[in-house]
Amino acid sequence: MLFDDRMFYTRETDKPVLIVLHQERSSPGRVGQLLLEKGLGLDIRRPVLGDPLPGTLEKHAGAIVFGGPMSANDDEDYVRREIDWLSVPLSENKPFLGICLGAQMLVRHLGGIVAPHQDGMTEIGWYPLHMTDKGRALMEWPSMVYQFHREGFDLPRGAELLASGSTYPNQAFRYGENAWGIQFHGELTRVMMHRWVVHGAHRFDLPGAQIGRAHLEGRMDYDAPLRAWMDRFLTHIFQRQGEKVSG
Repeated sequence: MLFDDRMFYTRETDKPVLIVLHQERSSPGRVGQLLLEKGLGLDIRRPVLGDPLPGTLEKHAGAIVFGGPMSANDDEDYVRREIDWLSVPLSENKPFLGICLGAQMLVRHLGGIVAPHQDGMTEIGWYPLHMTDKGRALMEWPSMVYQFHREGFDLPRGAELLASGSTYPNQAFRYGENAWGIQFHGELTRVMMHRWVVHGAHRFDLPGAQIGRAHLEGRMDYDAPLRAWMDRFLTHIFQRQGEKVSG
């Protein structure tokens, strides 16, 4: 099934996954593809464009908050409302995944700090990922992941670190039973990556960033394991509990 940044799908099911995006032309990309393949519908909302977020996830299988060019520290009304809204999946113990900005919003909600690297370093391109003991016990992780960020986060109180990196040490964590955050991107289709490389080229001169060719060449070497992991990770989050998640 074709699913890229120009096409959006919503499939009616009893309990779709709430998808929160942050730009008009953003899409859930490969994550959306994989959820549809698993039989889960997508309820796509864009709070930045005025879409409301539900007061309960009773009619949803869970939620995913994706990345965006804004910061979790921005003093915009929709950013603050979105961070506050995370009390809904947490209080209802619903499956939740934050990707990049979404993970940083979760950290802010939990009282943690989101900030640039102290030496101004970025992660824009492909970088090594290192599993912690808890992450290794959970599943097999990719050795290289795709990054596109200038801010990182500290580990919230009570969270378990699952994977780390060299420049930004906190890369993946779990909070409670059903809340997860990852700093890296496993959702990019080929079309999305090409678009990011074109529109993000002005950032490739930042400290630590890789040139555009390295993004595309790295995809040929590292994307297949990343996709396989993303598939397993989504299954673990949204389907491991069977009737508890979908019922």
